[in-house]
This record gives sequence, C-alpha cells and structure tokens, in this order.
Amino acid sequence: MWFGGFGGWKHHRRRGLRTMVVTMVSRNPMNGSEIMDQIEAMSQGWWRPSPGSIYPLLEELREDGVLRKREDGRYELTEEGRQEGEFPFGPFVGRRARGIEEMLSEISGLASYLEELSKSDKSRIAPYKEKIKSIANKLSAISN
Repeated sequence: MWFGGFGGWKHHRRRGLRTMVVTMVSRNPMNGSEIMDQIEAMSQGWWRPSPGSIYPLLEELREDGVLRKREDGRYELTEEGRQEGEFPFGPFVGRRARGIEEMLSEISGLASYLEELSKSDKSRIAPYKEKIKSIANKLSAISN
C-alpha cells in the first residue's frame, strides 16, 4: 500500500496515526477506546486501529511530552502538543512539513491511502478522478 514496501507502510501508517491522534485529542480529550472508535467512524468502518497500535502510541506521545494522561484516563495535549497539533492543512495531512523530504513523505502517504481506498471501494474515489489526475500531472511536471 505505502510506497517503500512493507517497512515504508509501517512507518507512514504509524506517522499518520500519530497525526490523527494528536488532531483528535486537540479537539477533545479522549481515551484510547474513544480514539479507536472515532477513527473507525471517520473511515466509515474501513479501518479501526488495534489496541496494540493505539496504546503504545499514546504512551510514546506521553513520553515525548505531547500528551498528558488525566485522572479520568483521557489524554489531553500539553503546550508542546498544542504546537504539534496546529494543523494548517486538515487532520490527515498533519503539521506543516518542515522540508521537502517531509512534504514528499506526506504526499506519498496520502497517495497510498487513496490507492488502497480505490482498490477496496472504487465508488468512493470515482467522483475525484479528475482532481486526482490534475494533482498527478502537477507532480509529474515537477519531476521532469
């Protein structure tokens, strides 16, 4: 699914999950179960992250100083987390890329998500076919 083979898939998926979790918690403090439920709802049932991916990520975000765990078990952003959670391009793109390598990584991850979605449900991608072609043409022009 993700460019770069299976190792790349795991890297991008984990990075995308981090972005989604920080975005969701920036809107409303949540616990792990609520995060999994919301991701499943946002993807219209297409994807539900496992507890084995959410809870280690929440712990990592806590250790990184991005989240803190409240007494009620919900996570909220720290000040550092608020800075990471300032998303100018929407919840799936995440924070502003800091360089070309990060931008390309974001583009690659999003393209791979659309590729996977088109394989599982072409009808969801069909209305956007022309826009996707336009973006692909722009990227092609840049690489020539």
